[in-house]
Amino acid sequence: MENGAPTAKSVIVAIDGPSGTGKSSTSKAVAAQLGLSYLDTGAQYRAITWWMVSNGIDLEDPTAIAAVAGKPEIISGTDPSAPTITVDGVDVAAPIRTQDVTSKVSAVSAVPEVRSRITELQRSLAAGAEQGIVVEGRDIGTTVLPDADLKIFLTASPEARAARRSGELKNADVHATREALIKRDAADSSRKTSPLAKAGDAVEVDTTELTLAQVIECVVTLVEEKRAGK
Repeated sequence: MENGAPTAKSVIVAIDGPSGTGKSSTSKAVAAQLGLSYLDTGAQYRAITWWMVSNGIDLEDPTAIAAVAGKPEIISGTDPSAPTITVDGVDVAAPIRTQDVTSKVSAVSAVPEVRSRITELQRSLAAGAEQGIVVEGRDIGTTVLPDADLKIFLTASPEARAARRSGELKNADVHATREALIKRDAADSSRKTSPLAKAGDAVEVDTTELTLAQVIECVVTLVEEKRAGK
């Protein structure tokens, strides 16, 4: 049977790494190519952050954040060709990408009650994906899905990441973007609950010198090898 045929065994793939490493583009393309579902876990943290901002929650107060972490209904569509995200029925795909939300997401996602709520959502989506799923984030292989069939950790130099990220954000200053990325890395890597970290059994792929097509090809090969060997 050809790859991606219904007889292919379902596979759960965890792709972790900091922003600007090509994580989202790679994950979506790999999922689409292999007929898998796709979940952008960062969008879920952005969604709950957007809800907190919209509802005037004091983001300097972890207790206030924790108290309302269970309130918003967050629904993620897992079609890699058209992923969706709604909060209480509102399409938030665009507003969650604003600089305002981006600057606050680390503070919100560091709160343990937020992480446990979102982790629960992620696990239930992965469990319900019949053909398998590519889940991208920062703590998927270590915390959310420690039993994933394949774990990949994408890295790249700060300069390469800043250039890519400022390319995504119109009129962004590369130097300022690089500083923001380094600050975000420090916050995400040092938080007590589920920090950004590479799982011991993850395959590390440095994307600094690779084109997106090369990264996708590399990851597709790793998934196919894993499926064949199961």
